[in-house]
Amino acid sequence: MTDLAPTVVELVACPVRPEPEGRLPEMPFRQNAWTPQEVATLETGFRADIPLAEIAAALGRGLAGVRDKVATLGLRRHSQRPWTPDEDNWLSRHYGSRATADVAADLGRACSAVYARAGVLGLTEGTPPRWTSWEDAQLRAGYAAAVPIAQIAILIGRPVSGTASRANSLGLRHPAKPPDWTEAEAMLTLSLAEEGHRYGHIASLLVEAGYCERSKIAIKAILQRLGYGRGWGRSWTPEEDALLTLAYREGKSLTPLLTRLGRTRYSIRWRSEYLGLRGTHAMRDGFRGGPVWSDDDIATLRALYGKIPMTELATRMGRTKASLFTRANNLGLVHGYQKPWTDDERHALKRAYDNGVAFADVVTALGRNHAAVHKYAQKMGLLFGRRPRCTPPPTLDQILAMEEIPGDKP
Repeated sequence: MTDLAPTVVELVACPVRPEPEGRLPEMPFRQNAWTPQEVATLETGFRADIPLAEIAAALGRGLAGVRDKVATLGLRRHSQRPWTPDEDNWLSRHYGSRATADVAADLGRACSAVYARAGVLGLTEGTPPRWTSWEDAQLRAGYAAAVPIAQIAILIGRPVSGTASRANSLGLRHPAKPPDWTEAEAMLTLSLAEEGHRYGHIASLLVEAGYCERSKIAIKAILQRLGYGRGWGRSWTPEEDALLTLAYREGKSLTPLLTRLGRTRYSIRWRSEYLGLRGTHAMRDGFRGGPVWSDDDIATLRALYGKIPMTELATRMGRTKASLFTRANNLGLVHGYQKPWTDDERHALKRAYDNGVAFADVVTALGRNHAAVHKYAQKMGLLFGRRPRCTPPPTLDQILAMEEIPGDKP
């Protein structure tokens, strides 16, 4: 590759454009077009953290138009104030050991900015900082005054999830949180669900009955705890719980329970989770694929297993051979089936070997498994090797009609 001289500024000269003839046509002017003075006013006010509503009023424009222009210009709040090395060092020393609100106040930044910068610096790993007495006091006062949890979290400088978790550990209950479910309210909710009412209508009926207002999520959660499934809508009985617990304890398949209990997989899984049984089954999820084995199926397998070919038995029972083998092993059945060789088959195998018939053609004529024919041929001392195939392959009668070469009888 040839290096270019430092004086080269272009490789190909640009063509000279012809000079326009006459005056250029004037561009159409839009009445709502932004003037350079308006853009400058917008940028100055936005960087000064003036609310958009005040900027829109000063410009005499709508709030939506100002927002669109902000997006077009790519303006961001505090975008002109980058983090300095001193601020990064301060954040690295104090983040995690002091409250985020205190760190943000010392730096003159928002808590969200501190969290974001801590993530960039890799400071967010590990346990969060300990709650201070000031934070706990703010949390107690906010709960007492029914302040929304999100606003309390912003004030303290903690995430909403952490704020709610701290309140639970302190035994605080928000006034906006509805009281716990009573047994009468839960039974009424279950009966309404069994009647086919939707969750939103159930919430309205509960209010009409004198109970507090519940959300759809809360109604769904209590119904799942009661074992209600969308498929059947029946509450679980103690006998059903006993059968489900027994199946988990003994590691038996849960598939028969689908028919025996008349429930769906989802209903059984929900009830298992409610009873604390999820994850304790010997199998991965407790269910077995394929149709359920009935007593008649097991009797048929016991009667025919090892007496007819597995392919024929699988077709008759409508199952795979793998499922038959697995079920037979669980029942302790021994196959022991071998289709006996007839005299014609043995003579055909010997004559095909003597007359140079390909082994694949012999297998086709005999209608047996390739491995079975190969094993029996070895037993007879016949090693076919490579031979050309016939087109079309000979039938069993044609092989038997071939010349018999004297030798050891098969």
